Amino acid sequence: MAEKVTKTEQEWMEQLGLDAYKVVRMKGTERAGTSRVLLAEKREGMFVCSGCGADLFASETKFESGTGWPSFYQPVSDDAIEEEVDKGFFMTRTEVHCAKCDGHLGHVFPDGPQPTGQRYCINGVSLKFRPKG
Repeated sequence: MAEKVTKTEQEWMEQLGLDAYKVVRMKGTERAGTSRVLLAEKREGMFVCSGCGADLFASETKFESGTGWPSFYQPVSDDAIEEEVDKGFFMTRTEVHCAKCDGHLGHVFPDGPQPTGQRYCINGVSLKFRPKG
């Protein structure tokens, strides 16, 4: 993995805007269904971190989970994301964040499709889409 991306909180706020900053830097969650463009995205390409542009999820791993958030069954590589225990909201979950800039992405759950059985439930404001070609 490349060197970590670091910025001041002011630089993050200016780059991301308030809504994305609350999710990506403050570990918030967007409301379900608010990322309609990414939910509907069907083209070949790569979903990248909105904070630093790192490749996170290939389009062929995206699936319709019915949750209202973009969902994937695996990251593009083992070192693209990092996980940590999240004990917020009176439950224990596994948070996922970008390995390059530590931006909060969402959570991973063990109820996804094969071949991994994982569901990476990702906030749309944490992602940008880069079409193939």
